[in-house]
Amino acid sequence: MKNELTNRRNYKILVIIILLLITLISFLFSISLGALKISVIDVLKAIFVERSGVNRSIIWKVRVPRSLVAGTVGICLSLSGGILQGVMRNPLASPNTIGVSSGAGLSAIFVLVVFPNMDYLITPIAFIGALSTTIIIYFLSWKDGIKPLRLILAGIAVSSFLSAWINAILIFFPDRVQNALGFMVGSLAAKTWSHFHLLWPYALFGLIATFILSKKLNILMLGDEIATGLGLNIERVRMIFIALASLLAASSASIVGLLGFVGLIVPHITRIIIGSDYRYLFPASALLGASLMMFCDTIARILMDPIEIPVGIVMALLGAPFFIYLLRGGMKNRVRN
Repeated sequence: MKNELTNRRNYKILVIIILLLITLISFLFSISLGALKISVIDVLKAIFVERSGVNRSIIWKVRVPRSLVAGTVGICLSLSGGILQGVMRNPLASPNTIGVSSGAGLSAIFVLVVFPNMDYLITPIAFIGALSTTIIIYFLSWKDGIKPLRLILAGIAVSSFLSAWINAILIFFPDRVQNALGFMVGSLAAKTWSHFHLLWPYALFGLIATFILSKKLNILMLGDEIATGLGLNIERVRMIFIALASLLAASSASIVGLLGFVGLIVPHITRIIIGSDYRYLFPASALLGASLMMFCDTIARILMDPIEIPVGIVMALLGAPFFIYLLRGGMKNRVRN
């Protein structure tokens, strides 16, 4: 038994190491490919050797910050989706499907369109909108416990209501629609070091918090009665996790807009590979989310070169078939413990 547990732990650590290598490779290729293709060797020279030149200027001023933003967004959304799926015990829960992103999006678009000169308020306002929406959906779904179908229906209803308000804002301010168009689709275009500096503290906080609280979520997954018997304050822990998931989703939405499917598909893929232990699931999801976002952003830049496709479209093209696969029960009983 002890050897079996050790083997499982070693396997999970090995998976995390492999995902880390994949993330690094994705990062290198994301800054290598584009309108101007730069070989990986030249990329490494520009980063570690050269101090000037066209390649270094393109890599450091344009591609590195954009790739870092993509990876950081992937971390935030993947952690947010993993938290929501665990807390709500719903395999289809994610910031996008249950309406959290819509709450953040409505708040952010309100600031972006009505008060365009106050963009520094986008992240805190988006967080308030995301947290409020999550709490509303949670309580609308509560009736002698949380039922997955009830949760999804409540999320769809609230998301539709918020989307109506988003459309109303865009109609009342048609001259400012262009500013919000990229936000509605989800885009990484023109992302710079300032965006990365704004986003990375939230991702770092999310990584540290999920690492510290992962054992509590493992206990919460055992069921309310068992968790209470083990001394866990269920409602307080749920509220902490909901606030954390909302903060991560809101920080991403404030930078790249309403980007869907990352928080849904990444935790599922990771769960198949590494199992349901959140001590390993969270770091693995963060790495897979980062590499997936950088991969999709690279595809968005080179697929129809010189025209750039918003990364949200690429994610939707990849995520929609996977979502249908989930609805068809494709992952049932395939979780590795």
